[in-house]
Amino acid sequence: MDDTAHDRAPSTLLITLSGKDRPGVTSAVFDTLSGAGVEVIDIEQIVLRQRLILGVLVTAPRDWKRLRAAVEATGDALDMSVDVDRGVGDNLGRKQGRSHVTVIGTPLHASQMAAVAGRIADSGANIDRIERMARYPVTAIDLHVSGTDPDKLRALLAAEAAAQGIDVAVQPANLMRRGMRLIVLDVDSTLVQGEVIEMLAEHAGQAEEVARVTELAMAGDLDFEESLRSRVALLEGVEASALDRVYDDLVLAPGARTMVRVLRRLGYRFALVSGGFSQVTDRLADDLGIHYSHANELEVVDGRLTGRIVGDVVDRAGKATALRRFAEAVGVPLDAVIAIGDGANDLDMLAEAGLGIAYNAKEVVRDAADTAVNVPYLDAIMYLLGISREEIEAADAEAGVTTPSPPV
Repeated sequence: MDDTAHDRAPSTLLITLSGKDRPGVTSAVFDTLSGAGVEVIDIEQIVLRQRLILGVLVTAPRDWKRLRAAVEATGDALDMSVDVDRGVGDNLGRKQGRSHVTVIGTPLHASQMAAVAGRIADSGANIDRIERMARYPVTAIDLHVSGTDPDKLRALLAAEAAAQGIDVAVQPANLMRRGMRLIVLDVDSTLVQGEVIEMLAEHAGQAEEVARVTELAMAGDLDFEESLRSRVALLEGVEASALDRVYDDLVLAPGARTMVRVLRRLGYRFALVSGGFSQVTDRLADDLGIHYSHANELEVVDGRLTGRIVGDVVDRAGKATALRRFAEAVGVPLDAVIAIGDGANDLDMLAEAGLGIAYNAKEVVRDAADTAVNVPYLDAIMYLLGISREEIEAADAEAGVTTPSPPV
């Protein structure tokens, strides 16, 4: 602020109270302030374990010392500590390069937060505000950061997160975080636990061989289409009814239903894009209320699998193509798409999305994605969107739903 602007800025008082929280504290403070006819410029209030900290920035009246004495008397009556600091003007505006940094730990140790805060300071950025998004089954903390480029901060904190064994997501602080978005999910080992093709292979007596090839393909060591066709060929002769049994045995990722249920209420759209099989993914979409689904179709003749796929294989490029198609159908830009996956065939899809999330993923995917979530709860994704656990539970309660704990 230059000298001229400083001369024009009004004299202000920063009033800070701290002490045991109880009903009526904020009301009592503003009753006192109202007698002085001041203007309210800013307010911040937090409560931690029933301890309240209230900060109020107001214009300073001519007889500001009398107001200070009145506020101190109010604090004494409330058995609260009071500090009154006279200054000039409003808060400084936040610096350019604003980000949301979400830190997730199970548990989250002070040493890990110290490391994250240290790297933020090293970047020249400032932490403007901190709020808790969840306390169980993970601890999730959202930091409002300004003063450095989000991409540079993401690279710096990704290395620290790996060293500390926690998840750290960095997103630009913009309106996109509050808008309706499209979430595109991989299925195997993301939305559901395990791999459907391996479950089918058990019915063909080929479980070990299929699992071996699947691991190589997901790590990016084999061409996906070639590996998929070779694995599907091993399913030749399996009764199509095995698909029903496999579906019945599927186990969703913890938090999957909660995430879809809550975000659908907010107008989000969902799509499944899978290198698996439509006979399974279409049923999952119907069960969960997911809007779109795209996967490979297993050929069935006379009630048995032929060991072939109908049409083109949904591979790495095919997943990205489907994501773009669904974004166009929903009417959102790619920046408003969130893609979640775990394997190498998800890389193009994650790159296309505005936010690509590696969920309990292979190392090659974690290194390439915008952020990684390694806790076993899919609904932890919502903390990255600025939605707290308390808000999730309150919305469920209003709908007559008890949010499972831990979430399922």
